[in-house]
Amino acid sequence: MNLNRSKNTPQAEKKSNLPDYYAASRSADVAKRYSPQNNPALHENLNLSVDAEKKKKPHRGRGGMLLILLLFFVFFTPFRTTVLVLGIDARPDQGWTGRSDTMIITTIPPVLPQVKMLSIPRDLWVTIPGYADNRINVAHFFAEAEKAGSGPQAAARTVEVNFNIKVPYTVRIRFDGFRDIVDAMGGVNITLSETMSGLDAGTHHLDGTQALAFVRDRETSDDFFRQKRGQMFISAAIKKMINPLNWFRVPAVAAAVSNTLQSDIPAWLYPRVAYSLAFSAIKGFDSQTISRDYVTSYLTDQGAQVLLPNWDLINPLVKSIFR
Repeated sequence: MNLNRSKNTPQAEKKSNLPDYYAASRSADVAKRYSPQNNPALHENLNLSVDAEKKKKPHRGRGGMLLILLLFFVFFTPFRTTVLVLGIDARPDQGWTGRSDTMIITTIPPVLPQVKMLSIPRDLWVTIPGYADNRINVAHFFAEAEKAGSGPQAAARTVEVNFNIKVPYTVRIRFDGFRDIVDAMGGVNITLSETMSGLDAGTHHLDGTQALAFVRDRETSDDFFRQKRGQMFISAAIKKMINPLNWFRVPAVAAAVSNTLQSDIPAWLYPRVAYSLAFSAIKGFDSQTISRDYVTSYLTDQGAQVLLPNWDLINPLVKSIFR
């Protein structure tokens, strides 16, 4: 008996009679149903490797949401940003040792990009921590004369104590450097509704020297008008620099600023501050001053003419700005 089964036996023929596409499709179906990617739990239990990239697909929407939240936090910071701007009157050979003849409390409320400014008269008679009562503009001078670099914080601390607000950041600029910045900008146009500081009503183009004389003039007006002129010039200068036609001047302005301006504002707040300044330059700054109605002229025992603050009027004004 021949025990060798012929290839042509009925059983063999039965296998061979299956269509070719059936075997191929069944094999593909098995591979599909039992691939590691379609059965990750099974293959992990069997200690088989699974392609991690195919096992878990990234959530594309999550990255976009994080980006939106980051941009919102940068440009619409959910807390107040307050900066004390100081204009320092010091000779070139004195470094930063000088009085802060310009003092502007600048604040940006939470979320909103509206910049609010409150100018403080330099002769305001206040308590200076560590130095008793004196004009508010000497706080910077006293501290800077004792220790270089301490002037801004001493001025900010004086504002905090007397106005009962938090001033975490400062910016100080030397008046002689102010002239260089304006010249790097190519000058600034000022539009006046009335005669002011020797200039007739209308639009005037001021270079650095003329701009410095305009913001510091006290001969044809008093310190109260000077506060308004300072705010007016800041608004005009920012409007000019946000115009794309003037962006080619940015490198020269940045160089001039780096030589004459110091600030402790952290870099992560730059976008917030820049956006708020640009927005307010277009929509309008909320500018306030401590006018003569809020103070009383007084002659000290040493013969100094100063301004006594009327806190019953000043405090509500400050609260309206910081509410």
